[in-house]
Amino acid sequence: MSTQGAGPVETVLRSVLVPICVIAGAVVVSVFFFPGVVGSLLTGGAILIVSLLFFGSGLAYVALLPITVDVDAEKARRDAPYLLRIRRLGWVGTIKGAAARFRNFLARQDPLTFGVPVAAFVLFFAAYYLAPSGTQSVVGTVESVLLHEFGWLFLGAMFLAVCYCLVLLVGPWGDIKLGGPDAEPTYTYPTYFAMFFTAGIAAGIVFWGPAEALFHYDTPPPFLDAQPRSGGVVAGALTYAIFHYGFSAWSAYVVIGVPIAYFTYQRGAPLRVSSILTPFLGVDGLDSRWATLVDVLAVFATIGGIATSVALVGQQFLAGVSYQWGVTYGGVAPVLVVAGLTLIYVVSAQSGVHRGIRRIAGVAIVLFVLFAALLIAVGPQSAILDIGSAAVGGYVVDFVPMSLYLGGGLVAEEWVANWTVWNWSWWFSWAPFAGLFLAALSKGRRVRTVVLTGAVATSAATAVWFVLLGGTSLSLQRSGTADILAAIEAYATPEAVAGFPIFAALPLGQLLMFLFLALIIVFIVTSADTSTLVVAILATKQDRAPTTGSIVFWGLFQGVVAVAVLLGGGGEALQALAVLTGGPFAVLVVVALVGLTLTFRRHERGHRSPLGKLRATVRDHGIAGPSEVLRDDD
Repeated sequence: MSTQGAGPVETVLRSVLVPICVIAGAVVVSVFFFPGVVGSLLTGGAILIVSLLFFGSGLAYVALLPITVDVDAEKARRDAPYLLRIRRLGWVGTIKGAAARFRNFLARQDPLTFGVPVAAFVLFFAAYYLAPSGTQSVVGTVESVLLHEFGWLFLGAMFLAVCYCLVLLVGPWGDIKLGGPDAEPTYTYPTYFAMFFTAGIAAGIVFWGPAEALFHYDTPPPFLDAQPRSGGVVAGALTYAIFHYGFSAWSAYVVIGVPIAYFTYQRGAPLRVSSILTPFLGVDGLDSRWATLVDVLAVFATIGGIATSVALVGQQFLAGVSYQWGVTYGGVAPVLVVAGLTLIYVVSAQSGVHRGIRRIAGVAIVLFVLFAALLIAVGPQSAILDIGSAAVGGYVVDFVPMSLYLGGGLVAEEWVANWTVWNWSWWFSWAPFAGLFLAALSKGRRVRTVVLTGAVATSAATAVWFVLLGGTSLSLQRSGTADILAAIEAYATPEAVAGFPIFAALPLGQLLMFLFLALIIVFIVTSADTSTLVVAILATKQDRAPTTGSIVFWGLFQGVVAVAVLLGGGGEALQALAVLTGGPFAVLVVVALVGLTLTFRRHERGHRSPLGKLRATVRDHGIAGPSEVLRDDD
């Protein structure tokens, strides 16, 4: 047995982090609950720095808590979960002999999956700085063509993903146990759910929970055929918010994750996104250029998606604080937020799945549940129940028509392209990293359990969040208790501030605001630390676990990209470019499912569906038919 995190450096760090967290926490709590006293003594910059110290020191302390591991078991595992255990060179070892360490670091990297994405980001920012309007125009034109002209591709691929998940849930292939009959899960089920849910959703759920239904209430989707701000659009507005974050969205992750998991654990493929091509290339062919191209796209999509999210979260976090307390910040403030977030998720990622990633995911779930419970207690309960039940009912009834709705013809109309198709492209662009992480966590689980967790449980949790926050915002807006739309209309990112007028109209509003801001930080950290680990795995040569140096490099690289977005602009262009990778992965989903189906049909016969098991149970228990009953009577 060995203890990770018991070394002198981490011990000293933990002892320093505790008083910082306590002192900064006392100041932050005072700012929230006694703003008139503390706010007059501290500038906006000071409040920001203290807030970052509080959240950062607290989460870093949680990530650095030691853990005891079985060294012999660790050495014996050379499978995908092993790759989640970072090869540690020690804190001092990463500093001494920098040149030798750097050469060793480069020797462990795959030249293409490491070099091509780095070069692509350098070239993008160089092009944007030299010709910002031209770059923005080119990317915008390509994005518009993809979302409008090829909207049918995204809708079709997403609907196929949903149908395939349903087949796995009710069909015999769901009975396949990943890793073989004797494989045992690496993580408990609550940990398994918490890590995947928090990694796959990021802070978007926090911002858009109170905002999206309001936006649809103000500008109704054409599918609803209802007047803006009318009673007839209320339930439909919330239905569409649930639709964009519900079962369809999470299915995109699952239909990438299940093929990766199956071919990794059952067929010996490496833990790579490109493993979805195993039926066509074979395991030995996964070092081909086609497979490498898939992994390069996955790295680019992951970094582009996470980096722009970190940059946007930094700006949105400040917008919310500025709205609530009237605090003004200079141009350096968003960079400070991004730097703070980067430091937190790098510490979490380098500590490993068992330590930082697992624990911070648990913190996120606890805050998530606590916030939801408080909102239920102080919110307009009857209105939430009425609006929520109508919205969920509409979601079930209209799911298929909404899933296939383009607005007429094969060209998506403006609203559908800007909302539904854009969302599907964004989810597909995140699917490589989320799907690979789901696959890495799923050894020892049955395919049906993976789908139940990755698509059903996650979408149920997401729906509850949107019903609570969206139902509350719609109720307050309709009743006139708070004119949220008027309060946020002057902001460039209205979704960032939509929650604050809602909380101001509710009891315990300051506590809700505090938890809301904490959730923003924790959720973006849980996605960024996971993406850092996944990119490090993809960029490292096959069958090698990433080193501490690799984790730190990719975490800092994501942070540098986010800072470049803030300082030079280009956030919209980079986000659009990352979203464009959703197109190739929408196609790859179809390819992956075709290959997986062919493999299942060839190698996975003899499994039983849940209905088949029920019939067998009934038969085995000898339930008497009419003829047997008559014989017994004789």
